[in-house]
Amino acid sequence: MRLDKYLKVSRIIKRRTVANDACSGGRVNLNGRTAKPGADVKAGDVLEIRFGNRIGKYRILDVKETVSKEGAAELYEVLEEDDSIKAERG
Repeated sequence: MRLDKYLKVSRIIKRRTVANDACSGGRVNLNGRTAKPGADVKAGDVLEIRFGNRIGKYRILDVKETVSKEGAAELYEVLEEDDSIKAERG
């Protein structure tokens, strides 16, 4: 699955256009490398996303095309996250 779509489906970033902009702007790393919006993601990959001066780090547990709001959190494991990022994701 494309990285920008995964970020939207998992609800790490709520809109795909915002996810696409974050990837295009070099604010998303996939397994330690700067990632483009079309990069393929799979279970076991590690994402690092910079939200301003805050950083969120996540391990991908599963990749699904669609998922309920409640099931979105089961797609990834939070490795590191600022409290203000948690509040934004809801």
